Amino acid sequence: MYGFLKNNKKTEEESVGVIDYTKINNKNMGIIIWVVFGGLAGWIGSMIMNTDGQQGIVLNVIVGIIGAVLGGFIMSFLGMGGVSGFNLYSFAVAILGAVVLLYIVKLVRN
Repeated sequence: MYGFLKNNKKTEEESVGVIDYTKINNKNMGIIIWVVFGGLAGWIGSMIMNTDGQQGIVLNVIVGIIGAVLGGFIMSFLGMGGVSGFNLYSFAVAILGAVVLLYIVKLVRN
């Protein structure tokens, strides 16, 4: 009759508050990782191009994400792999793309 009352016992992990990270939605974590990845790439790219003082954190994230796409396109055009995940090579590609994007923006502004 009251099926939700049948198995009311908690496991030891649940009772002490241990989080099972395998049950977390990977799609949401992927978005968060890409925002952090883009923010770091945009911030480093803006420091290389000396535009860090003009940009805020939101613009750094946007520049980093667009830079990752642009860097992936450039590297694919050169016959190499683009951004393939959260690794050092992909991070370097994203920084390259962010630098190229900021260079293009500087050319258009001046």
